[in-house]
Amino acid sequence: MLSYFIPTAKGLAPLLEVELKEMGIENTKQMNGGVTFDGTLEEGYKVCLWSRFASRVLLKLSEFKVTDSLDLYLGCSNIPWEEHFDVDNTFSIDFSGTNDEIRNTQFGALKIKDAIVDRFRKKCDDRPSVEKRDADIRFNGRLWKDKATIYLDLSGSPLHLRGYRTIAGEAPMRETLAAGIVKRSGWKGEALLDPMCGSGTIVIEAAMMALNIAPGSLRQTFGFEKWKKHDDECWKTLKTSAQVYAKRAVNQCETRFYASDLSKDMIEIARRNAQRAGVAELIEFSVADAKKVLPPEELETGMVVTNPPYGERLGGFSDTITLYTELGFHFKDAFAGWNLSIFAMDTELLSCLGMRAGKSFKFFNGPIECILKNYRISPKRSAKVEEIAPVVEAKKSQPLNPWTMGRDDDPLKMDEETESQRVFKEAKQIKPAIYSEAFANRLTKNLKKLEKWAKRENVECYRIYDADLPEYNVAIDRYGEYVIIQEYRAPKEIEAGKVRRRFLDVVSTVRYMLDLSDDKLVIKVRERQKGRQQYEKLDSKKQSLVVHEGQAKLLVNLQDYLDTGLFLDHRPTRLRISKMAQGKDFLNLFCYTATASVHAALGGAKSTTSVDMSKTYLAWGEDNFAENGIKGKHEFIQQDCIKWLQHAHEMFDLIFIDPPTFSNSKRMKDVFDVQDDHVDLLTSATERLNAGGEIIFSNNKRGFKLDIDAVKALGFYVKDISQSSIPEDFKRNSKIHQCWILTKHDK
Repeated sequence: MLSYFIPTAKGLAPLLEVELKEMGIENTKQMNGGVTFDGTLEEGYKVCLWSRFASRVLLKLSEFKVTDSLDLYLGCSNIPWEEHFDVDNTFSIDFSGTNDEIRNTQFGALKIKDAIVDRFRKKCDDRPSVEKRDADIRFNGRLWKDKATIYLDLSGSPLHLRGYRTIAGEAPMRETLAAGIVKRSGWKGEALLDPMCGSGTIVIEAAMMALNIAPGSLRQTFGFEKWKKHDDECWKTLKTSAQVYAKRAVNQCETRFYASDLSKDMIEIARRNAQRAGVAELIEFSVADAKKVLPPEELETGMVVTNPPYGERLGGFSDTITLYTELGFHFKDAFAGWNLSIFAMDTELLSCLGMRAGKSFKFFNGPIECILKNYRISPKRSAKVEEIAPVVEAKKSQPLNPWTMGRDDDPLKMDEETESQRVFKEAKQIKPAIYSEAFANRLTKNLKKLEKWAKRENVECYRIYDADLPEYNVAIDRYGEYVIIQEYRAPKEIEAGKVRRRFLDVVSTVRYMLDLSDDKLVIKVRERQKGRQQYEKLDSKKQSLVVHEGQAKLLVNLQDYLDTGLFLDHRPTRLRISKMAQGKDFLNLFCYTATASVHAALGGAKSTTSVDMSKTYLAWGEDNFAENGIKGKHEFIQQDCIKWLQHAHEMFDLIFIDPPTFSNSKRMKDVFDVQDDHVDLLTSATERLNAGGEIIFSNNKRGFKLDIDAVKALGFYVKDISQSSIPEDFKRNSKIHQCWILTKHDK
């Protein structure tokens, strides 16, 4: 009897052992990294040909005790290598494991190579050559504690290389893992659909199972072919039998398979892979968005098995969250009555589906720990899949409005339903798997207060949450129908998994409570920004919309930048400028998107001048002016504000200065720090200010101290308007900014 070790990926050993027993192989035993058994050479060939889960087939040649490198060399020297291959064959060594003396796997492989070469020199007066990639024959050494085991690799190249996949696409899944996913999904031969098929590996492996196609029958070469003890007749008999069986099975298989992907190129690759695998006749391929894929009309039920993309494959963690959440809504709606099995990188992502799994299995995709979860989507939306949210009524006769709580004395209550009431009544009221009661309660409290205020003040864009609870460290802003969730960067000492879990809590809870449609939620990850870091570009989705503020219409971009083009906390200051600017020449330094200039112009300013270093934001400001149909004497200047002040000759009646906290832009001559440099900045601005003119000076540096004595010495009356300049939605964060009105003496 021969002794074998069959290595496999983590998570697949139980499936491999069952598979070996189904082949008729006895005496199997799971061990670290695979399964062992004693059997015949034919059984070793059978594993090479038929195993869907094995990584390799290793035939034991020797086992001996090793304490140091000399033991390893001597033990290998006693193996009759000349009985396994000839001197004119090339060979390679794979080695794994270390101990106190052999601390490097390359060193261990080198000692085995030396033993092989020296023995051939003694026996044959010649030595074989080493070939790392395409060797005629491969050997494997494994060191565990004080025992070394030397194997002949019958498989050669890894067994997951079936031979049908020549182009895999981005982030490919190994065929052995795909087979394990299909097996663990609970699939019993019903129709199978993969709506994000990529190169088609999952659906192809399932189709090969349905036809009982031997995975190894497509391979061109195996490691045993140059082995001197290879039984070619036995191997040909096994392979021929497998090929004949597969051809007969194609005509008898009634199972249908469906595969789609958003990429036309990937579908073409998957189709070619299926043709090489011999299963193309069974699979219907299509180009489609997974969030829109529908089950075939002729099917009442079936199985969805898929591996959605994540991380860099999508562009970022926020895109991944959005995709998984949208998939959950779609699967529950479109695939009622089907079984669903999803393979993902972690449990938190699968929780975004808003579904309760029946079974889950841990796998490893290379070094990445992953999870497979199986779901049963009920034909009727029962609690087995979705947990129904409790409805708390303020009055039994009054449907709950989560923001106004349905009070009869609510000043916003109308004869017709309010928008919030309508939304809540139409909501599915299905609480997601990830849901935070504490966060939800705080959000409800904030909305109850702020929605009344926003309607009364005709405010369309406002902050509804800003790290109110320390464990949920996000800012949430409403822009009309849109909601933006901005995650502040967590301190390094907080575990990454915990940060991700809490952020998922927030995203799921906000979607549920506000009943947001898929395209109305924007997610950003950010740090608390300093200076003009908030202006850095994120991507280029160019999702812009027009919002209203007072009499102004302003363009905001929700996706492309960390900030949207509108600083919400300066809303009262902009409205104040609108009233102060009538008949005046207005200067806006560090103007950003010139929203304050828009308000000044609409308030009747005689002229406006907007200065900023950014060409992008000045163009944005010009678009804001065009949106409001503003014409007249309005100038936009791209230059360093400090440098421009030193050379300007124009005089102004009203100046708005909201500088960055810190800037070391290459376009500035010197580094700017608002605490150190604000007096110099105001000194330069004073020279451009008419007698009796006013400067509105603001900044958001925490702990900033205005040098009042120095400012008064410049000829200003100083009025601190910080508290009145902070709007209702930022009252909790009273230090979001500081603001003063500096009035120049008439003399």
